[in-house]
Amino acid sequence: MRAHLGDQLVIETPATGAARREGEIVGLHHEDGTPPYDVRWSDTDEVTLVFPGPDAHVLHFEHGGPGSADEARQEKEEPSALSGAAPPAVGADPGDIGRRVGAERRRQGLTLEEAAGRARMSPAYLAYLEERPADPSLATLIRLAGTLGTTVAELLGAGMDQPPGQGHASLHPRLRNLGPDECRSLLSTHGVGRIAVSGRDGHPAVVPVNYDVIDDAIVFRTAPGSVPAAAAGTEVAFEVDRLDEAMSRGWSVLAVGPASMVTDTDTMRKLARHTHTRPWAGGERDMWMSIRPTSLTGRRITPSDQ
Repeated sequence: MRAHLGDQLVIETPATGAARREGEIVGLHHEDGTPPYDVRWSDTDEVTLVFPGPDAHVLHFEHGGPGSADEARQEKEEPSALSGAAPPAVGADPGDIGRRVGAERRRQGLTLEEAAGRARMSPAYLAYLEERPADPSLATLIRLAGTLGTTVAELLGAGMDQPPGQGHASLHPRLRNLGPDECRSLLSTHGVGRIAVSGRDGHPAVVPVNYDVIDDAIVFRTAPGSVPAAAAGTEVAFEVDRLDEAMSRGWSVLAVGPASMVTDTDTMRKLARHTHTRPWAGGERDMWMSIRPTSLTGRRITPSDQ
């Protein structure tokens, strides 16, 4: 085992394969990078002298220095299950935390390297979190939540069955209107939004849909005869929001415009190629709907000092 300053030392439990503790190597006692190491643990911020055992793995940063070639040769000769260059183990399946971290990273448009750099961790370790069942420390989750613009509770899946907005209002909240460009930016790419329609029975309805934004149009798939399908040929409202329960802040964007059913074959093929999401509801949902916003408005609530 060899390491450089700044590498990540991960201690995992062989019985479960889940990472139990990790820390940054801040001190070397041998010039060749062999143990022992001074490690600053992410869960306590304490530095201790560590003699790694068989349950320890080193995740290497890209150092770009003279030792990089030696490090690459060593990893090629002695591949580690946690090495950034090693492929995931056969049958590896990310846990819920890893799925949420990966989803939020992609939602923010960050590469693995960008997110890891902002969270002050090895890209290989972030890849490990996203690809395998893991148990990261609270300190790691706090850094990831800050990087991804979410909360530790959301990464852990806490409160999934609770309606949003049950937290306390901030002491000095500030509510401001969003301009069209900021609304487009927040609405862009893809996610889950809510469409407000007048159903075929004449009663109003609001239903969630998995949507994408392609060529400035909000698009989603549904099934003929469904509630969203009733939007065809009418003016509808479409709403997207994000809430940070821990900080009592968030935003919402409302798009209003005509909805139509996509019937052109070439357009449907293009949508199928470029969309990122599939309807969570499953089933045969091959009817494409498009909303062309004629109005975009939004609001954001933050503490008054932000």
